Amino acid sequence: MDIAWGNDSELSESEFYNRVEDINIITSLITANPNSTPTLLLTGIRGVGKTALMKNIKNKLMKEYLVIYMDISKSDAYQEKRLDRISFMQVLYDSIIDSCKEKGLKTIDKTLKKMIKTNDIHIADIANYEYISLPIITTEKNYSKFANFVMKLPQNIYRQHAKEIKGIIIFIDEFQILRNLENIDSFLWFLRSNIQENKNVTYILSGSMSLKDEFIEKIAGNEGAFGGRMLTLEIRTFSYETTKKYMQEKAPELKFTENGLKQFYKCTRGIPAYINIFANILPQNERLDENNIKYEFKRKVSLLATHNINLWSRLTLQEQKIITSLLEKPLIRKEIAEKLKVTTGSISKPLVKLKNMMMIEQNGKEYNIYDEIFKLWLKKYKEENKVYPYREI
Repeated sequence: MDIAWGNDSELSESEFYNRVEDINIITSLITANPNSTPTLLLTGIRGVGKTALMKNIKNKLMKEYLVIYMDISKSDAYQEKRLDRISFMQVLYDSIIDSCKEKGLKTIDKTLKKMIKTNDIHIADIANYEYISLPIITTEKNYSKFANFVMKLPQNIYRQHAKEIKGIIIFIDEFQILRNLENIDSFLWFLRSNIQENKNVTYILSGSMSLKDEFIEKIAGNEGAFGGRMLTLEIRTFSYETTKKYMQEKAPELKFTENGLKQFYKCTRGIPAYINIFANILPQNERLDENNIKYEFKRKVSLLATHNINLWSRLTLQEQKIITSLLEKPLIRKEIAEKLKVTTGSISKPLVKLKNMMMIEQNGKEYNIYDEIFKLWLKKYKEENKVYPYREI
């Protein structure tokens, strides 16, 4: 089989499948007018393949462009729970510098020194990273100048290297993480005001968000910071026909009956990460009918739900009980509070946290568990153990 494991984002050309239309749209928007670049927001549920898509585009364009890829979730600041505006700018700065180094733009240190002097940035120290000068910012007073410096840096790099590169593309992945920053509204407006001044720099933001997510409104809604100036593209799940062709081309060892394949699609819901995981753990060269698929799915559901199980283990008892209260049907806040025997006010913050983690979603006034596979895992665990895994998994 030529199928990647799960949500692996480092895919070879043979492993990368479909998304031709998405790739063509995005690359056309980037390359259409180098002096009037777009700002894009890629949305879609977790596991749909946004990161793999961005890295595929990055690989296609990196010869002619300076391409900068930044994953907020992989930064030390986020992992150590100290992400703020300053650390975000430092991560962006580091990403720019690393990409310049990879591209071989060795005169970038002269640009930086000139910009630091021009912007009158009083920094604590200059750390030398090979041939590059790295400003170290330590106070809030310096933040404003440093932030403006970083946001202007890509355009200045382009001006110096316009003969070597067609433009600059900046991918910022897991952008939804920023929703928890203090004063996020003003920060988004700050980003917008600076980004629109960069004429040769394309920004592509991506995050695991459904179109119902309130954060999308803050970013690209009519009243949002980028409203009217940002194109939003939803990366969708695979259709049944796409899944069928994918299995036929990449996994001919899986001998689905027609009903077996339909059940496979129903179980995975067309989410590429789930399709890949489930396909990799199914028995090969055996008849896979509807009943076989149901049996294998129930037996292996914990593997498909691994990400959410890990998130579950970090929740408080109250947050876990909010989720289990939603297993049978969607509930409004008052009904959840009644089930937990607490006040509605006491579950306000937990509800927001669970929504931000994409463990629950809100439709109107009702809350529901976001991921059906995780819901099935919880039900299976209760069925087998007579209790939910509140204390340990």
